[in-house]
Amino acid sequence: GASVTDAVFEITTNDVAAASDIFRPIYDSTSGFDGRVSIEVEPGLAHDAAGTIEQARQLWAKVDRPNAMIKIPATVEGLEAIAATIGAGISVNVTLIFSLERHREVIEAYLTGLETAKAAGIDLSTIHSVASFFVSRVDTEIDKRLEAIGTDAALALKSKAGIANAQLAYQVYEEAFATDRAQALLGAGANKQRPLWASTGVKDPSLPDTLYVTELAVAETVNTMPEKTLEATFDHAEITGDAVTGSYESAGATLEALTALGISYDEVTALLEKEGVEKFIVSWNELLDTVSAALEAAK
Repeated sequence: GASVTDAVFEITTNDVAAASDIFRPIYDSTSGFDGRVSIEVEPGLAHDAAGTIEQARQLWAKVDRPNAMIKIPATVEGLEAIAATIGAGISVNVTLIFSLERHREVIEAYLTGLETAKAAGIDLSTIHSVASFFVSRVDTEIDKRLEAIGTDAALALKSKAGIANAQLAYQVYEEAFATDRAQALLGAGANKQRPLWASTGVKDPSLPDTLYVTELAVAETVNTMPEKTLEATFDHAEITGDAVTGSYESAGATLEALTALGISYDEVTALLEKEGVEKFIVSWNELLDTVSAALEAAK
């Protein structure tokens, strides 16, 4: 019921405020680029733009920390909510991006939001955003299909799609922020919307455990590693500089080779978005159940 949802928001907003305070020195020392903490809107609102916009404003006001970010999924309806939320001067972590086309649309929504904020007289330098592009889930889904095909040509492409897709997402980012429109906003004090590599834990034990870190190391990005991956990176990752900007041609060839095998990029990315929203909803419902049980026990 509403009381359980209210209790969840009370707990999570308090936790995010506390975490934001812990990370505040990093935020201050990096002029707001790092030291960020995200809180997500209720996942059931993923296809409700108006509901997402309203809840984003409520969460932002409740957490009341400049280094917070409101996490909004990159569904079609989410794009409208992202533009409106940025337009209100609220920092946004856009999540569940799987396709290059959706990444372009997310940047478009961010720029639209910045233009709205600028027209309203909001200081653009206070607005930050990341575009969370998912990596390993792409491999998990595509590798299943490659194994089903089973030819040498198919098997040679295993565990290559996720990185290729992310590398091309960085190209999308570079191109989008080089446009006159984006440059005008940056000149007015706006920040770029940084790519964030999400789902960077390796699911296939035969792969190097830092694969989605070393192969996606490049300037102006964030990598939200699971703890196990973070420890592995600290222990033995070999990061030799920019692993991305010279890779666009080979990354494009990888995706073309998948298409030639009959694997539909659009179908895979649409499926992953749908499953991503469903997973968020399952986690949210588990949280509601946990809090509900705790409230009952406290009576």
